[in-house]
Amino acid sequence: MPYASSYPPIAIPGDVDLWSLVFDKKNRQFPTTKEIMTSAETGRTYSWADLRSASVEFGKGLQAQWHWKKRDVLALYTPNSIDTPIVIMGTLWAGGTVSPANPLYTVDELVFQLKDSGAKALVTQLPFLETATAAAAKAGIPENRIVLIGEDRDEIGKFLHFDRIRSTGPGGAQHTKPTINPDQDLAFLVYSSGTTGLPKGVCLSHLNMVSNVLQSDYVEGSQWLPHGGPDGKGDKHLGVLPFFHIYGLTCAVLSSLYAGWHLVVIYMARFDMEKLLQAIQAYRITVTYVPPPIILAFGKHPLVDKYDLTSLKVLHSGAAPLTRELTETVWNRLKIPVKQGFGLSETSPVTHCQRVEDWAKFMGSVGKLYPNMEAKIVDESGQEVAEDEAGELWVKGPNVFKGYLNNPERTREAFSPDGYFMTGDIVRRDKHGNYYCVDRLKELIKYKGFPVPPAELEGVLVGHPDVADACVIGIDDPSQATEVPRAYVVLRQGVAASEAKARELGDWVSTRVAPHKKLRGGIRFVDQVPKSASGKILRRLMRDQVRKESRAAKL
Repeated sequence: MPYASSYPPIAIPGDVDLWSLVFDKKNRQFPTTKEIMTSAETGRTYSWADLRSASVEFGKGLQAQWHWKKRDVLALYTPNSIDTPIVIMGTLWAGGTVSPANPLYTVDELVFQLKDSGAKALVTQLPFLETATAAAAKAGIPENRIVLIGEDRDEIGKFLHFDRIRSTGPGGAQHTKPTINPDQDLAFLVYSSGTTGLPKGVCLSHLNMVSNVLQSDYVEGSQWLPHGGPDGKGDKHLGVLPFFHIYGLTCAVLSSLYAGWHLVVIYMARFDMEKLLQAIQAYRITVTYVPPPIILAFGKHPLVDKYDLTSLKVLHSGAAPLTRELTETVWNRLKIPVKQGFGLSETSPVTHCQRVEDWAKFMGSVGKLYPNMEAKIVDESGQEVAEDEAGELWVKGPNVFKGYLNNPERTREAFSPDGYFMTGDIVRRDKHGNYYCVDRLKELIKYKGFPVPPAELEGVLVGHPDVADACVIGIDDPSQATEVPRAYVVLRQGVAASEAKARELGDWVSTRVAPHKKLRGGIRFVDQVPKSASGKILRRLMRDQVRKESRAAKL
């Protein structure tokens, strides 16, 4: 039998769009004048009321200046900015769909998303304008549809700052918010990481997003306070998660607007640990949602000891598996709890979340299944496995996506015959209803038929005091006619790479895992582990490098 959520069902309205949920909420627990977004770099700030009125004005401006129509797509190509929520919510007010793109994309990568999504306009920041304009030209987006956000507020040629997209004159009253069908109309069109083939457009409806905001608020909302606290302003969250990723959109932007959390936003073109630590100290941050690489930095980075982090009440990790060893490393160093959640782009994104009071008792768990959801854990033949056995996670719920854009074949492949979304993630569930993420199905290494989860071995390795980071992949061993696990390790600064160190680390792992999980493929030392913007280890890039080296060796 499928597992039902251990939480009681919650009311999810089927007739409310995302903008209305966030900004027309009747029972707010905070004043509209509450400071809701602050730039960590400049101190520039918006109140909740500021954001609401500015998003309406931007939406009206889209209609007045560009004749924006319902379902038109606006693309984002920008690092985090406190202006981002305005253009997002303004686009939703005007009936449009938002498609965020990674600001590290090349021109061609951005062109693919712009064309595939059918984007009518592009929002960026000045440092990214060159790539944005080149991609827009190739995608057929005119220069006067490229909009800037951020601190530069001057008109540059045909490029307008977003605050100049507004309704003007007496015609402004004619511009109204269109009627939205929450189940059919898309709020976001996000793109998968494309680990196999080209990225796929994930269609997230207003109902999907409304559901996940309410599910998250039920499980998480009572833990964070929009008011009270030592300064009377409640909990302060750090907006370090990228807003171009659905994890950051839901768990930072939308949750802050809905629940009244104060979000301090960090602009980072590339991750900077010292910048993050400075913001925590300066703004007395109490909570932050981050990917595992940042948890790793809290546990290992030497700069951590130079800053006052005593305001932090908890760290929340998501986007990739986090091991018990790393959780313990952070606790032993900082005495800060680290809890976990789990989700995917296709689930808006959160399906599971650990509450603060459970982090120590069920360390390593991603928490319980969200309310209004069902789950199965199945073997390779689709049969449900016994409790505490690992298998692929299948889920159903109102937050599960509509399908992949213009890709009915991949959409059909993503769902089981009985309507469950097949996540491709290997998990197990204990008798208390806690789920534990083992690894991605397609990344499991098969050693003589035995499954070897790379994430587990990576977790063991980073538990060693001399290891700063690690990536494990499977490599072919013709002599044994099987895959064997190999580790690529980043050593702590000041630790020398050597054959003796490799043997030491191999022995360290061997004493902590089952025999079939030993690093029979050896250990290689590297300067860095390739990762996506959301923190997932890009093992495919490491596998590609191994294949290149193998071909070169045969020449």
